[in-house]
Amino acid sequence: MTSEELLQRVRKIEIKTRALSHNIFAGEYHSQFKGRGMAFSEVREYQPGDDVRSIDWNVTARMGKPYIKVFEEERELTVMLMVDVSGSRNFGTQSQYKRDTIAEVAATLAFSTIENNDKVGCIFFSDKIEKVIPVKKGKSHVLHIIRELLDFEPTSRGTDAAQAIQFFANAQKRHATCFLISDLVGVGGQLVTEGKKKGHLLVEQPLMIASSKHDMNVIQVYDRRDAELPDVGLLKLNDAETGERMWVNTSRAEIRKAYNETWTKQQAALQDVFVRTGVNAVSMQTNEDYVRALMRLFKM
Repeated sequence: MTSEELLQRVRKIEIKTRALSHNIFAGEYHSQFKGRGMAFSEVREYQPGDDVRSIDWNVTARMGKPYIKVFEEERELTVMLMVDVSGSRNFGTQSQYKRDTIAEVAATLAFSTIENNDKVGCIFFSDKIEKVIPVKKGKSHVLHIIRELLDFEPTSRGTDAAQAIQFFANAQKRHATCFLISDLVGVGGQLVTEGKKKGHLLVEQPLMIASSKHDMNVIQVYDRRDAELPDVGLLKLNDAETGERMWVNTSRAEIRKAYNETWTKQQAALQDVFVRTGVNAVSMQTNEDYVRALMRLFKM
């Protein structure tokens, strides 16, 4: 992609997603993801009726009379976008590739963030952490994120969402709202192989830890053919993450059924994990209206 083509695509996504964030999501974003923490503001002299648990004993000792700590709600949010850049995002059989939908969804969330004067950052992951864009405010920062979403080429093609979530939980000390955007291909089949958690999904423990500190949200972007095979006879399949290739006779109903059952089973396993860990999650196909999907997520 040339620099001129990249700029054109960035501009196109900016026009589309900024309008969405301003006209549709701004109100929902502000009401659902407004600051929930309490930040220290000042100390003042104790008054009858004040909560004695707020007394600042150090100041009280120095002044010789009781003073209390005054807190105010933290309005400024830190939003982190965790974006899957593994090989499977370069797949699409409907209106566009998964990577294009992922970029639009991430851009819409980023613009919603700066509309509310909040900070946004981004983590790109495959089976390792590929790139970290630190949290910052401003339109130029969001445009930088969009350019990276469109042009970034990872050094690896695999997926390890568990490692990425663990990295985020360790690196992000202050409370944040996180959106993990991925096709989740294979994640529902990645199991712990030893220890007490043997048989559990790898993502469960990291999600449990991350959601205890932060607001965790998962947005799954998938293609119709991730879930079901078409009946088109002999078909050559290529695994975008492992490079494995095989011929499959899609005219056989039992093969199509087994393929769909594997997808359904992994989706059910993921949903169980999201419920147990208290994570909000929404799924959308590449040819779906992602506006509706994001509104569903906001209303969770």
